[in-house]
Amino acid sequence: MRTLIVLAVLGSFAAAQENVILQESTPRENTARENSRTSPALTSGPHASANEITIPAGTKIPIALKNTISTKSNHEGDPIYAQTTFPVVINEHIVIPPGTYVQGRINSIKPAGRIKGRAEVLIHFTTLIYPSGYTVILPGSIDSAPGVDKAKVKDKEGTLQGDSNKGQTAATIAAPAAEGALTGAVIRGGEGALIGAGVGGAIGTAIAAFSHGNEVKMAPGTTLEVVLQRDVLVDSKRIRASAIAERE
Repeated sequence: MRTLIVLAVLGSFAAAQENVILQESTPRENTARENSRTSPALTSGPHASANEITIPAGTKIPIALKNTISTKSNHEGDPIYAQTTFPVVINEHIVIPPGTYVQGRINSIKPAGRIKGRAEVLIHFTTLIYPSGYTVILPGSIDSAPGVDKAKVKDKEGTLQGDSNKGQTAATIAAPAAEGALTGAVIRGGEGALIGAGVGGAIGTAIAAFSHGNEVKMAPGTTLEVVLQRDVLVDSKRIRASAIAERE
């Protein structure tokens, strides 16, 4: 009996102490204490980006065009279609398999001018499409154009510029001038040669004025190398699923 009385007294004393603590605590502390009693403990789950792989900026992607591009016939905004020709590997993982579809568009285009003014075309690639339909934003530009004749990459933006037609223009003007000089010499001697050369040169200049320089032309199958301008995140799990779907 005496033991029960002692336990009851101790229980009352403990309850009184807790009430005192609650009364002396701030409302914020009381709320936190109550939440800790009623809310379950939070545990950290698996990382959401565990399957993500970063394809770093500067990565080169070889592609082959599927449609024709010409500075003479295409316009700004026209779509570009291509496919990758070789796998891109990051940390022993194929992140862009061959045959992946690539989309882009023409940002600016300029045909070749008369006498001077080189043809130019600027293409930006925007999208990767895997065989399963998994789609990734692709910030890419042309880094090199080994499959394009009479053109070169002009700047870091990836502008393709046609070769100058200076040599062709000079030949166009020189050939009629030489023929005119020869004809004039036969008819009227030295004076005739001068007159003939002048007339022939004028004819050559007129022909050159109506001729254009080298256009930039890319037929289906033309090979290009695209470079990433920014990092690209891809889901390795979805890439694996895409590879399985392609085999099936």
